[in-house]
Amino acid sequence: MKKIGKIIKTIFNVAITVFVLLFLLIVCLQRFSNNQITFLGYRMFSVASSSMAPDYNIGDVLIVKKTEPDEIKVGDSISYYGKVGSFAGKVITHQVIKIDKDVDKNLVFHTKGISNLVEDPLVYADQIYGVVVHRSEVLSFIYRTVNTKYGMFIFIVIPIFYIIGSEMLAFLLEKEEERRGITHDDEEEEPKKKEK
Repeated sequence: MKKIGKIIKTIFNVAITVFVLLFLLIVCLQRFSNNQITFLGYRMFSVASSSMAPDYNIGDVLIVKKTEPDEIKVGDSISYYGKVGSFAGKVITHQVIKIDKDVDKNLVFHTKGISNLVEDPLVYADQIYGVVVHRSEVLSFIYRTVNTKYGMFIFIVIPIFYIIGSEMLAFLLEKEEERRGITHDDEEEEPKKKEK
């Protein structure tokens, strides 16, 4: 039974470690590459304004899939890099309300936030990161919590210290058992001897 408990604990620790490291890796890759690097064609963006309410609220984490411009349809929510006016230098996630072609037959997208009255500046294919395919409840909760005063400590620091500490403790206990000459096989055989 002890071996099964140890295996379950190890799997749990590995799962937490992989999840935390993967989440941090994706966030860091996007931030340091200025959103140019994707993870298997996907990116994560967080909602910073209420322009897409009620569909997406501030702090929601959206999973965006890299999509060819000619596959985007009216009604899709797209994330794109703003280049004009107050949108310049920002990642915007708004809904496609109309698709046209310019004089050179290139696709031009008309977008607008659901709760906005005014349409965005025109969006061209080279600005588009992709189409929103999922709003993650779990990542949204973590993102909102991490952005609080104690959130980073609760979700990042404590799990990392827990994993490192439990692995060190397990290692030290194993070494102590070896030093004393105790093996798990001996512990299992002892009750059997007493039964005879």
